[in-house]
Amino acid sequence: MEEGIADKSMKEFRAGDLTKGRITGTLLRFTLPMIAGSLLQQCYNIADTIIVGRFIGAEALAAVGSSYTLMVFLTSVLIGLAMGSGTIFSLRFGAEDRQGLKQSISASFVLIGGITVLLSVAAFATLGPVLRWLQVPADVTAPMRDYLWIIYWGIGFTFLYNYFAALLRAIGDSVTPLIWLAGAAVLNIGLDLLFILNFDWGIRGAAAATVLSQGVSGIGLGLHTIITRRSLLPSVREVRPDWKVLKNIAAFSSLTCIQQSVMNLGILAVQGLVNSFGTVTMAAFAAAVKIDSFAYMPVQEFGNAFSTFIAQNYGAARQDRIRKGIVRAVLIMSAFSIAVSTVVFLCAGPLMQIFVSGSETGIINAGVRYLRIEGAFYIGIGLLFMLYGYYRAVCMPGMSVVLTVLSLGTRVALSYILAPIPGIGETGIWWSIPVGWALADLVGVIRYFHLNRGR
Repeated sequence: MEEGIADKSMKEFRAGDLTKGRITGTLLRFTLPMIAGSLLQQCYNIADTIIVGRFIGAEALAAVGSSYTLMVFLTSVLIGLAMGSGTIFSLRFGAEDRQGLKQSISASFVLIGGITVLLSVAAFATLGPVLRWLQVPADVTAPMRDYLWIIYWGIGFTFLYNYFAALLRAIGDSVTPLIWLAGAAVLNIGLDLLFILNFDWGIRGAAAATVLSQGVSGIGLGLHTIITRRSLLPSVREVRPDWKVLKNIAAFSSLTCIQQSVMNLGILAVQGLVNSFGTVTMAAFAAAVKIDSFAYMPVQEFGNAFSTFIAQNYGAARQDRIRKGIVRAVLIMSAFSIAVSTVVFLCAGPLMQIFVSGSETGIINAGVRYLRIEGAFYIGIGLLFMLYGYYRAVCMPGMSVVLTVLSLGTRVALSYILAPIPGIGETGIWWSIPVGWALADLVGVIRYFHLNRGR
């Protein structure tokens, strides 16, 4: 009887093995649910943006757009920690170290849970000063404050979803997070329509819909994981601080967290510069960034899936499979990026009109300029996401931080240099983005070949 339970437990443990099978098929089967899930996650804010822009007005649209940039920065701390922990989980899983996996799960949950509490308190305490730092125009300040005050209550739900999603993906299950996220996305759209159109709650209704939907995905996925993956999780007796494991998780995850935070801090700094150009540019940027995020989100998730693939095979010492996987992944990413860039460049105008009325020609024209400059170079960000994933998976998260600093540092510096020049203005901000990607890509690729010279 005990043998049967052990066999079943081991079969469950190896169910998400990415160290075997045809590489291209394995990568795509694992990646596609992650891409679908990430696109659905965008629906949280996309639904707010469309409904707010259409039914409340330009000031509310600008408030939601600027709030989105700020929330991406805050949640990037938690997402970075979860991603870092997920890499440790993948390494333990690839090495078939079951006890190490359980210890890592326990330690990381305590660590990230504690940081979530601190982050929530800090967000509420600094709301006023942050709005002033972002140079938010007077007509946007009040709706943005109302929106963020409610949104901040969902930070804990963001932790739960991303933590358990990272755990499941680390052991090869990318479908379950997708299912829970799909349900939450549908719920978010329904609640948006109910709260804004029926109850007339305005921008507060959009925020409430997002938080309630996040609660469903976070709590639901957590309970599902606890119930269905019992053999992989630590028991109550095993949930105790192991300071050596906790230190290891903290060191690795903190670098991934820094990488995510620096990336979004740079974007937030640029948001302040964009805000200085007024409500029209703010609204255009808010809508264009949603299109942008939707367009390159698949390659971002492909980079995360690629990282899990590399980490499992690195843990299993499958260097041959890693090399082959890199070649296949670069080909897949390049083909997709070129196709998406073509679509965004040709359809920039109609895409902008999804978010704003056709009568808002100033906003549409500004958004089209952004998309046709930045959107032509998605292959740059696609390669950068792969480099992030690779260096994280081979236990070099510090290199991901270096590439992020190069990319975002270049973007911020060029933006502030070019934007004040007459005749350039906000166009200089848009051009700084692909230039930053290209510089980081060059350094990351050179470092890769230097590390693997002679292998």
